Amino acid sequence: MAAVEMVIGKNGSTKVTGDVLIKDHEGNAINPPGNPFWLCRCGASKTKPFCDGTHKKIGWRDDSYSEASSAPPSPSL
Repeated sequence: MAAVEMVIGKNGSTKVTGDVLIKDHEGNAINPPGNPFWLCRCGASKTKPFCDGTHKKIGWRDDSYSEASSAPPSPSL
């Protein structure tokens, strides 16, 4: 499998490039719409988990966005 790159857009979606396996909560594979593809961050997409551009239409802003250097530590799962 090739390396995967994820780029979080400020006030936008997350761009995913590379071969990645996505599964739903039951373990079923979800085929991405292409490569690269974009994941929804605003929660309003009608094609979740993928972005459909709704964040632009609703003026969604991520006021908690921070650069990686100041991001909080990852939570324990």
